[in-house]
Amino acid sequence: MNDARLRKVLGRLPGVDPEKSRVIPLSGGITNRNFRIESGGARLVVRLGGEGARFLGIDRRREAAASRAAASLGIGAEVVAFFPRDRALVTRFIPGRTMTPASARRPEAIRRIGRRLRQIHGGPRFPGRFSPFDSARRYALLARRRGGPLPAEADRALSLIPALKRALGKPPAPAPCHNDLLAANFLEQGRTIRIIDWEYAGMGDPDFDLGNFCVNQRLDEPQQKRLLSAYGIPASGAALRRLSLMMLASDLREGFWGLIQSRLSRLDFDFSAYARRHLRRFLKGARRAGLTK
Repeated sequence: MNDARLRKVLGRLPGVDPEKSRVIPLSGGITNRNFRIESGGARLVVRLGGEGARFLGIDRRREAAASRAAASLGIGAEVVAFFPRDRALVTRFIPGRTMTPASARRPEAIRRIGRRLRQIHGGPRFPGRFSPFDSARRYALLARRRGGPLPAEADRALSLIPALKRALGKPPAPAPCHNDLLAANFLEQGRTIRIIDWEYAGMGDPDFDLGNFCVNQRLDEPQQKRLLSAYGIPASGAALRRLSLMMLASDLREGFWGLIQSRLSRLDFDFSAYARRHLRRFLKGARRAGLTK
C-alpha cells in the first residue's frame, strides 16, 4: 500500500492489518478520496477528506454527527470511526445498487424516497445549520477572492436572493437535512433505499431537500406531486409553488458551488460551464416565477 495517509487510518482500526487488507478505490468523488476496504470479515469504506473541503462549507465533525444520526434511523451507513485530525470517516460498507436519475424517477422509488426524507427530517438533530442562500453568498465571496470578478449570471443571481426569500416566506423550524440529494447518493437494497454522503448535511429547511431531489432528478409535476404525497404533504398549489421555488434555490446553490470549484479544483472538468448552466437555469426559472421585474 503506497498511500501513507490511508495506511495510518487503517492502522488505527482494531482488527485491521493494513498489509493484509484489500483496498479498492471508489470512483465518483470530487472533494474526497474513497476506498472500500476488505480485511478479514470486515467490509468498510474509508473517506479521506480533501484539503479544499473547508472552502465548500464542509465540516467533518458535522458530517460524522449527521452520518451517525442517519445510521440510527437505518438510513445511512454505520459509523465505525472518525479521526478529525486525519479528516477520515470510516463506515460499514453498504452493498447495493447505486441509483441513477432514471431509476430514482420510478414511481415506487419516488414513494420510498419521499418516506425516507420524512424520516430524516423527523430524526435526531445534529450540530450545524444550512442555508442555500448563505452558501451561495459565501461561495461568491471566496470565488471573487480567488479569481477576480464573477460572470454576469452570478451577479444577477445574487441580486435575486432577497426576492426568492420573500417568495418562500417564513421558513419552518430547522430540521435535519441532507442537502445533496444526487441519485448517486442513493443505494437500493432490494426494496430498501439507503442514503450516503452526508458532508453537506445541516439543520435547515426540509423543503430544500425535496426541491434539491426534484431538480437533480428532473422530476415533472406529476412526479413532484407523487413525492409530496409520499412525504405526507397534500400536493396543493401552494405546496407545489414552494417546491418549485426550492428547486430554484437548489440551482442557485449548485451554480455557485460550481463557480468556487472552478477556482479550486484540479480535476479535468469544466466547472465554469457547469456553474453557468445552473445559474442560467436559475435565472430562467426566476423569470417564470415572477421574481424579476
